[in-house]
Parts: sequence; C-alpha cells; structure tokens
Amino acid sequence: MAGPLKGLKILDFTTLLPGPYATMTLADLGADVLRVVSGSRPDLASFLPPFLPETGLSCAIAYLGRGKRCMALNLKDPRAGEIVRRLIVEYDILIEQFRPGVMAKFGLDYESLKAANPRLIYCSLTGYGQSGPMKGRAGHDINYLARAGVLSYSGRRASGPALSGIQIADVAAGSNHAVIGILAAVIHRQATGEGQHIDVAMADGALAFNALFAAACLVDGSEVCCEEGVINGGSLYDVYETRDGKFIAFGGLEPQFFAAFCERIGCPELIPGGVMPAQLDRAKEAIRRAVKMKTRDEWAAIFGDVDACVEPVLTLREALEDAQTEARGMVVEVALPGGGKVKQPGHPIRYSATPPEYGAAGVGTGAHTREILREIGYTDGEIGGFEKTGLFD
Repeated sequence: MAGPLKGLKILDFTTLLPGPYATMTLADLGADVLRVVSGSRPDLASFLPPFLPETGLSCAIAYLGRGKRCMALNLKDPRAGEIVRRLIVEYDILIEQFRPGVMAKFGLDYESLKAANPRLIYCSLTGYGQSGPMKGRAGHDINYLARAGVLSYSGRRASGPALSGIQIADVAAGSNHAVIGILAAVIHRQATGEGQHIDVAMADGALAFNALFAAACLVDGSEVCCEEGVINGGSLYDVYETRDGKFIAFGGLEPQFFAAFCERIGCPELIPGGVMPAQLDRAKEAIRRAVKMKTRDEWAAIFGDVDACVEPVLTLREALEDAQTEARGMVVEVALPGGGKVKQPGHPIRYSATPPEYGAAGVGTGAHTREILREIGYTDGEIGGFEKTGLFD
C-alpha cells in the first residue's frame, strides 16, 4: 500500500475502539499494521451488529480492521513471546492497550522488547496511564470525561451532566493522541536512531480538552457550571427545536452573525443585547418561539444563503448522505476480502501529494497467522504443531 507512512510496520495488541481506530488511521496512510489477537477471547467489537452477509463479520471489525493483517496468538504461552520477539525486529512499532503490568507478565513490556530492537517505539494506551494511584483502574469513555471535569459543565442545570453520542475520550483523547505520539516518536527516531516508550492516558487527553476553561481555572480558580459558559448553554449559542420536532444549531458568537440570525428569525429587537444578553432566559425564550414557527428544512433554506452560523441538526444517515460529505469523499467503498465492497467512513484529512489508499476491510480472527509465521521463518510443520498445541487459542 502506498502512502506517506509507507515503511512503518506496526504490531497492534489493542481491542475495542481506541487502539484499533488509531492503527486504522495509520494503515490508511500506508503503515503495515498487523493485529495480534486472542483466538479464544474475541474482541467485543466482533459482536456489534450489523454483520456483513458476505463475510459474517461485524461491520465494526470490517471497519476498524481496514488495511490490516491479523494473526492469532495465546500470549500466555511462552512460545508467543519468541514469535513476538522475531516480529519486533521487523515490526518496530508496537501499540498495546492492556492494563499496566499485563504485557510485563508476558515478557513483552518495553524494557524486555527493546533489547531485541533498540529502535523500538512502544505505545501503551490506557484509561489512566502507567503511573498514578488510578493506573490499574478499569474505565470507559464516560468515566474519563467524568474524572477530567468535562461532564461537570456539559448539560443543563435542571438535568445535570449530559452524555455524548460519540466516544470523545476514546477516540479524540485516546486514538488521536496515540497517533500523534507514535508519529512524533518516529520523527525523533529518524533524527537520533533512538526508540522510546509512549504513555497515552485517555483521562489525560480528556483533561487537556478543557483547554481555555482549565487555563482560566489554574490562574484564578474560576469554574464553569452547566449553562454558564458561552458555548455550554450560558448564551444564545444553542440548539432550538423546530415546528416538526427537529432542531437547528446556532453558533454565531460574532456580532455580524448574531445580527443576521436575529433578522432571519424575525427578532431584530434582540440584536442590541448580543449573544450573552442581560435577560438571557427571556431572549432565549423569544428565539425558541420564533424557531418553532417553521420546520427544520424551512429554516435550512432560509439560512442557506447567509453567514449566520446556523445549520440543521442532521441525523447520522442524513449526514452520511449530505452533499458536503459526498464532495469531501468522506464515504468510501472498501474491498471485502472475499469479493464485493462495503461502504465505510473515510480518512478525514486531505493531502495534496499523498492521499490515503484504503486496504481491504478487516478480516476474521487469525486470518493471516500462517502467512505471517512463514514470513519470519517458521515451517509448515512447526506451524501445524503450534496449531495442535493451542498456541493460537
């Protein structure tokens, strides 16, 4: 596969969403990614419907496994360690998503493996990191956002914190920071020849996402609560229900955008008060009444030719079929290993010289085990022996 990351070879010991999304991103850009999975403990993503009739695989595995090969190994078997040490000479980047200490029990921690390859870049992606009192604690996206303070001001005063429909900490704080960390380490290695261990904690990334609010709090101790900030409901920047029970989103913080918004909804009297008026509740109620007079699509047409930072709240299907989505190439067709194609979300960055080239959709557990073992010198007889004695379980 061509791409800007051609030549990078990555061993992927991750499951669920954060690590697999990170390595899919790297594979889209040309990295050679090998998933190493348990043959007897399927990834929970394997059970997420719908399932592709052509392969029987979960669409999640077909998506997150895009462009990757897959081998099965029982890491509790000492022979697995020898196979990984052979691989690490070639696949000189490793990413793992176990709790701290698990890879060390297998003899596959950074200190052990860098002896076989001093140039090794080793990324550990966890909820709370490799240090600190919570390092061994289990968690999911909601927990990291809660510990990071993000949920404390995301929601409504009357109902409290609100859930997000997407995994912000998993993908934005976990997957993307893992990609950033790995590529930064690659650049360092190119300059010095030195590998390193990267410790990515999703809770750390979520904490950093507080950005401006955290910077202010560290200076003067100020905190923001639900519906008290400019962008969390404490201004007229908000979503408003339309006549048909759908919604539009208004984000016009600048005076010219706010003025255009007020003019189009028939509330010019609100313009002098700005986006954060003294009588916020009264102004917001006036906007709610005005917006409820028309349907979502009627408002979309009204605001279609004006810069007012107003957009319809689309369903996911509508977003995937939107003209902007099509123009940006954000839905792609990917080949299925057994023939045919499947539609998937595309890579979200545009490159003038090195566009992504999508590999085939993800494959079932261990689909390339024999192929990989042959590549690193094992004979068919040895591979058959491994299979009979549970190494791939």
